[in-house]
Amino acid sequence: MNIVVVRPGDLGESEISRWRELQGADPSLDNPFLSVEFALAMGRLRDYVRVAVIQDGGRTVGFFPYERHNFGIGKPLGGFLTTCHGLISVPDLVLDAKQLLRACRLSVFDFDHLVAGQPTFAEHQSDVRPAPVMDLSSGFDSYIEQVKQNSPKNYKTVRYKERKLGREQGEIRFEWDSTDPATLRTLLNWKSDQYRRTGRVDRFAQPWIVRLLDEMHAVRSESFAGVLTMVYAGDTPVAGHFGLRTAHTLVGWFPAYDTEYARYSPGIMHHLHMAEHAAGSGLRQVDMGKGGREYKSWLKSGDLYVAEGRVSRPSPAAAVHWMGRTPVNKARTIVLDRPHLYRIADRVLKGFGRMRTSAQNQPASAVVKEPWGVG
Repeated sequence: MNIVVVRPGDLGESEISRWRELQGADPSLDNPFLSVEFALAMGRLRDYVRVAVIQDGGRTVGFFPYERHNFGIGKPLGGFLTTCHGLISVPDLVLDAKQLLRACRLSVFDFDHLVAGQPTFAEHQSDVRPAPVMDLSSGFDSYIEQVKQNSPKNYKTVRYKERKLGREQGEIRFEWDSTDPATLRTLLNWKSDQYRRTGRVDRFAQPWIVRLLDEMHAVRSESFAGVLTMVYAGDTPVAGHFGLRTAHTLVGWFPAYDTEYARYSPGIMHHLHMAEHAAGSGLRQVDMGKGGREYKSWLKSGDLYVAEGRVSRPSPAAAVHWMGRTPVNKARTIVLDRPHLYRIADRVLKGFGRMRTSAQNQPASAVVKEPWGVG
């Protein structure tokens, strides 16, 4: 095996074509965060992005995209922004993970959304977790029957609120794959507001992340694209989502809604419309990502699996990183595994968000208690 590390922008056309070929040949790699287009965009925006090109006998057999931070700390491509990472390679490629890190000049590599079962990282997995999906492979009608079985009461409630929204605010209209930059800005403003009022860090305060979304929104190809969707009541946008797709899979990324309409559960309503139009566009699944949101349990009709773990080589940097990260990761896992703890943590963060909002003299009406807003 020969491993050459390059910046994404240094990949040649033959290597880009080979990346797409490898990804398309393995269903477990059918995720836009594993696509070469995402790696190229990240490489244009962040100077710490690298790709290990893996060759065997002069033939390219795999790619390992990653981020190299100070002191050789390795992170998955896109880090906290993404819900899938791993090797893009021929099936069952087996490398010595520590030798891979050495070639990449990494002392440690943490992962929490790795494609489960990749042989190179299998012995370093500490846990494997389900990522709920809307399985549309048999069509939308088949999918929606599963949703009704999961929770008939929830489904009826959402459809009732949808009809009520239409009566009170205007006819419901859904837009699939909007190309309007202004619509994207509306969605990002909602999302920033959600981050603030729930005590989270506003990701869009970082200009490079906004630029990344703008770039992804502009991409249009058969195998990769950004997809912007929006639900309208009359001419008023009430809930939307921006995600990425391959030819077969749409990945949930940034859902948000207008808090003025929270009582109608616009987010969950949007998800159902999004699934219907995704199926109509030939997509086979919507990957909602792992996480503790209760609504996913009754919207899902299947699961994918992602792995958590850590690979390290003996070094002071790896030791310091372990002391800083491992307790936090364990605490997060405990919270996510216990719904009552997740709800408590969520309330604490929202309380922090309310205090911060109050300190900034923003109206108290920004606080939302609607559990199905879905953001």
